[in-house]
Amino acid sequence: MNAKFYDELAQDYHLLFADWHASMERQGAWLGDFIRVEWPITVSVLDAACGIGTQALPLAALGYRVTASDISRGAVARAAGEAKIRDLALATKVADLRALSEVHGTFDLVLACDNALPHLLSDVEISGALSECRACVRPGGGVLFSMRDYDAPGSGTEIHGYGVRALPDGRAILFQVWDWDGPHYDLAFYVLKERAGRPLETRVHRARYYALPPARVLELMKAAGFENVRRVDGFVQPVLVGTRPA
Repeated sequence: MNAKFYDELAQDYHLLFADWHASMERQGAWLGDFIRVEWPITVSVLDAACGIGTQALPLAALGYRVTASDISRGAVARAAGEAKIRDLALATKVADLRALSEVHGTFDLVLACDNALPHLLSDVEISGALSECRACVRPGGGVLFSMRDYDAPGSGTEIHGYGVRALPDGRAILFQVWDWDGPHYDLAFYVLKERAGRPLETRVHRARYYALPPARVLELMKAAGFENVRRVDGFVQPVLVGTRPA
């Protein structure tokens, strides 16, 4: 996983969303409703790829006891700062998704959203992370992942635009360039900031992804020992869920 990528992106990550605050509210409401039905006795939540807190913050606001964890110190620091601004109780730790049990105990629910799993570049690495998530879930508890809906790997170069975002003193233009390499792609995430009377500011954040389809992740979840494994749509990305046998 690429800690440097998210360390550098932490201060701009909210710009991926047209309105990050509104998106957090919608995501928190969806997750809260789903958790209450799927795992109704959930109290403690480990957000194992918390980023800047897009899911952890609204879940904490709903009353869950949330621990926000990420491989990126910069992202964790941003999440902690955002929690302080909102007067939310949010425990934070730095941990690799592939070694969660070395840092964390057990929780009612472990989640990792926003396409975290495809940062792991092989089925072996993903299987290891899933086993670590299982080790951090109490018997009868659940796991929840969200990821891009990859189908077949692409080829050549693709450009994915995020549009224009307003800044207090200008605007930001965001887009990604994907260069395909078999089932992997190298991503260059461009953030261009225009401000009156100042030179154009250009930042490029780079990472590599493994474009495995959600169906393959479901197979790996079953192999890792989860039951009632399935895909659920209706969230911002496909959601993959499973329960650790009681």
